[in-house]
Amino acid sequence: MSISKIHVVMFPYLGFGHIGPFVHLSNKLFSHGIQISFLSPSYNIPRIKSTFNLNPSIQIIPLNFPNNIPGNTFELHPDMFGALFQAIDLMQDQVKTILLKLKPHFVFFDFAHNWIPKIASELGIKSVHFSVYSAISGSYLSLHSRLSVAEVEKRDITYEDLKSSPFEYPQESKTSLQTFQARIIFMMLFQRFGDSPTGSDRIMQVLSECSLIVLKTCKEIEGPYIDYLQNQLKKPILCSGVLVPDPSMDVLDEKWTRWLDNFPTKSVILCSFGSETFLSDDQINELAIGLELTNSPFILVLNFPSNLNVEVEMERALPKGFIERVKNRGVVHSGWLQQQLVLNHSSVGCYVCHAGFSYVIEAIVNDCQLVLLPYAYVDF
Repeated sequence: MSISKIHVVMFPYLGFGHIGPFVHLSNKLFSHGIQISFLSPSYNIPRIKSTFNLNPSIQIIPLNFPNNIPGNTFELHPDMFGALFQAIDLMQDQVKTILLKLKPHFVFFDFAHNWIPKIASELGIKSVHFSVYSAISGSYLSLHSRLSVAEVEKRDITYEDLKSSPFEYPQESKTSLQTFQARIIFMMLFQRFGDSPTGSDRIMQVLSECSLIVLKTCKEIEGPYIDYLQNQLKKPILCSGVLVPDPSMDVLDEKWTRWLDNFPTKSVILCSFGSETFLSDDQINELAIGLELTNSPFILVLNFPSNLNVEVEMERALPKGFIERVKNRGVVHSGWLQQQLVLNHSSVGCYVCHAGFSYVIEAIVNDCQLVLLPYAYVDF
């Protein structure tokens, strides 16, 4: 089959940390003549078009998101993630109808859509799990290895199992987790939301039933961990590379350009923690104090669940008098930000973020220093 006749459907998870890599991969495949159809809840489509530089010839197909939940994770409180996964599962018939109509050769899908392989198989479509995570994180968790060990020992897996590397892990790695880190990851993987499958259930089914796996990395960076996954999963694994974002065709809003132009090259700090992170009042307070003490210009991006009043939350969480003291060199922003374009501005030289793989790559591409503060929501 010639490349020009290949048709691929992309179906990412709803977080923009997932949507971005799927868009970047779509652009790369499209540039080689492959036909792309991109599935997304209607709510996200304008932002996808304006922010991620999706080729205008790539078809974006809107999905109706059920249960009156926003079709994104940007405004979703962590308490609602159970309902989010249940809503995702209710989309099966809708997605199956679309795939039946499009008749693509491949469907690239994310970790939450564990029902895609079965539907794809019924329709004669190859299902490709595209993992946007680094290979070292995927291999360290290595649920196939950890669960099989627990099964042999006839016990349930606990967070203690996650504190040390799995069986036969690459010897050159000194990776281990602290107790609080293991507990966070354990909750994310094994917390049950009603009758909905756990994160672990979804991932195991995805990896077991998909036709092949594509990792957002390359052998030069993560060779031993890719090999470890290959040995564990016994399934074809391909690498997409780190998918450096294409230069955006969008233009940075004038208000940001005017403000950033006031400062010297590489002097501005951008501080942003992704679309799914809601910092506590104490964390916001300490972060703001730290930025103030740098005496450097900065943009601090703070997000709050949609059911909260942003102005009230900021006033309560930020240090008293903070906005007035930093008004000539600091901006506190809430909501969507043209992150890639801000990072690309010559005045921005440091990026403080939550260590998401795509965020790190964007900073490196734009020659920014990195300050990494890994963060995940957890409620013990």
